Amino acid sequence: MPAYDNEGATISMEDVRAPEGPITISTIEEELIARRHKMFKTQKSTVASRKQQAVCVRRAHKRYGTQKNPNIILDGLNMTVPKGAIYGLLGASGCGKTTLLSCIVGRRRLNSGEIWVLGGKPGSPGSGVPGPRIGYMPQELALFGEFSIRETLIYFGWIANMPTREVEERIDFLIQLLQLPNPTKQVKNLSGGQQRRTSLAAALIHDPELLILDEPTVGVDPVLRQGIWDHLVDITKGGRTTVIITTHYIDETKQADIIGLMRGGRFLAEESPSELIRRYQGESLEDVFLKLSVLQNLGKRRRSSILADVVERVELPAIPNPAAVDLEEAEIGEISGEFGDNVSMSSKGRVVVTPELTNPIEAMPPEEKPSRSLEMYMPMKWHHMKALIWKNFLSLFRNFAALAFLLGLPVSQMIFFCLAIGHYPVGLPIAVVNYEVNSTEPLCAYDKNLCPQDPNTYEWNLTRFSCQYLDYLSKRQSNLIYYPNKDLAMEEAAHGKARAVLVFAANFSESLQLRITDPRKATFWNVKSSDMEAHMDETDKQVEWMLNRDLSLAFMEATEHLAKICELPSRIMASPVYFHKPIYGLDVPNFTDFAGPGVILTIVFFLAVALTSGSMLAERNEGILERSLVSGITGTEILFSHVIVQMLIMFLQSGMVLLLGFLVFGLTIKGPVGWVIFLTLMTGFCGMTFGFVVSTICDTDRTATYLALGSFLPMVLLCGIIWPIEGMHFILQWVSYFLPLTLSTEGLRSMLQRGWDINEPTVYAGFISIATWIAVYLTTSILLLKFKKG
Repeated sequence: MPAYDNEGATISMEDVRAPEGPITISTIEEELIARRHKMFKTQKSTVASRKQQAVCVRRAHKRYGTQKNPNIILDGLNMTVPKGAIYGLLGASGCGKTTLLSCIVGRRRLNSGEIWVLGGKPGSPGSGVPGPRIGYMPQELALFGEFSIRETLIYFGWIANMPTREVEERIDFLIQLLQLPNPTKQVKNLSGGQQRRTSLAAALIHDPELLILDEPTVGVDPVLRQGIWDHLVDITKGGRTTVIITTHYIDETKQADIIGLMRGGRFLAEESPSELIRRYQGESLEDVFLKLSVLQNLGKRRRSSILADVVERVELPAIPNPAAVDLEEAEIGEISGEFGDNVSMSSKGRVVVTPELTNPIEAMPPEEKPSRSLEMYMPMKWHHMKALIWKNFLSLFRNFAALAFLLGLPVSQMIFFCLAIGHYPVGLPIAVVNYEVNSTEPLCAYDKNLCPQDPNTYEWNLTRFSCQYLDYLSKRQSNLIYYPNKDLAMEEAAHGKARAVLVFAANFSESLQLRITDPRKATFWNVKSSDMEAHMDETDKQVEWMLNRDLSLAFMEATEHLAKICELPSRIMASPVYFHKPIYGLDVPNFTDFAGPGVILTIVFFLAVALTSGSMLAERNEGILERSLVSGITGTEILFSHVIVQMLIMFLQSGMVLLLGFLVFGLTIKGPVGWVIFLTLMTGFCGMTFGFVVSTICDTDRTATYLALGSFLPMVLLCGIIWPIEGMHFILQWVSYFLPLTLSTEGLRSMLQRGWDINEPTVYAGFISIATWIAVYLTTSILLLKFKKG
């Protein structure tokens, strides 16, 4: 690229004379460095020249926190990186280097100010930033530990739309250049230095126009470090590639063309290393940095009272134009001018002119609208989706234990549910005290085929009906325990050894006969003796309800048998309330069938939440998500690539749950199978989108777990899964209808047990509800990925 002297005249490489005296390797290296530094000597600042820089930052302000208590990261910063230069960005930890780089690559936005990168504003259509024009190596590793070196580089090469053959050629070159081990070795098994070099290779794989490297030489031996610097110098010679590099090794930046010394969100200086050492009369760059830092710290303090002491210890250079800086009235802002501008801003916003400055900062030109193409309007690019889907599948199958867990968990949950929930309690202990029978008799014997009515006189002689009743009760799989007296039975029940106590009076059958055949003659004691005393343990309402049901059904069966053997109408002694065959459902209600639809949808929904949020958080916490976004991947592409891969897992999970429930355990299914499957898959997809929201809201696995668990219990309790919605408080009834699993559970239950089709309002309301929540979750996650940086 052409360079200018201070008067604006161009300088060619032929104008540089060879050094006088004997030529040695060291003098040649010094001459080459001097030539490159001369190419980037301070230029005349114009709007056109600034627009043509690789990176141009003007009046950058970035803060976090509130307006009243802001944490200022960038404070009116100006920066210029010419094309074809190696720019060394130096500064202590926490000075704002990483924030500045993230703004340059388009991952964060300034509160005020402007950034131009490669002629366009980051994030604007057609700018290519974020995108393949940038190669970015973050400070953290940001690589897939399960991937090999070759697979890692293939992934980033495909993102940049490189043909596979070209990617393989670049891989071979970079492995030699960076002295990487066997490319089939997994990244997690590499040493720290090898991992850093692999990360550098991922930034270099597509030969970008702008290379941003955040401490690339940490943990690298000096010989390899020099080789990396030689390669950086080589790729910038033609002017096509520009390098911005941060490092802890200040001395190695002597090979950079320009150095930006950053402190407290501002630049202390922005010049070539040799010019900084010459101007500030330092022995090294550390010495220059110290002097500039001390001068910046003067602030509003009077120079006359402290300057002598500072000069004694630090030997600050004299300021050639003291009139430009009023140290008594203005705080010192940026000390040195920038490349191409030589301008700094005081903390009060005043422009402070430093030596050699003749041009004030001009306003940035209006952003030109780039040429439009069809690809710019496409929400997803094929080569991006290919790389992402390949990466997701590879990551999934590399972690076989997690894959087995994802497929085995829904199977085990469905098995546990079908085996543990809704079945009739067996062997419930019932204490029986029957005074009709002699306690010494081993059995409560009776003739089950003998009618107690005399066919000639029509007189009844009902005896031991309690034995007949207890016989039918025992057939309902209750464990009858006989006791000689009531006090002993009640004591045993009080100690939890019986769920109920049944007491039959000594004249139970005779009193019952009189109560039925001639109620006018029945006295109070006859009626009381004909009652079966039942003392229940009602701490477990479900068990108590089932025992009540058993006691009633056993009595009904005993009386029906009595009417049958006496050739009487079967319902002569039955309750006047007659229950016909149910409109929907079974004669004997099955809680497994009731809870089954909700449990199926809950399993599918929350397994999808766990799978999606876990994979997204793993990528983000390892830095992979950030690095992919800088490479040009969009949030929409990331979401849909996960959808495609995880839909396969969800198909398998849903299929196994449905097959186990309906074919193995025989859950009721009367409705259209196709719509049942479709609603189940939609619910899983809804859980997937909710997982996206969880992963974008939460920063750690712990908070994501808390959010997922916190949403699990309300959904189970309020969505009509274990208790009817009609039994809830009226406010909670309204709340439940706005939850994603309420209407879908009711719709699935109606299809399974009522046999309803999609045209029924209850059924299609479930589909509409789940589709609405999918749209809400998906839109929310895309917006959060778009606007929540870092």
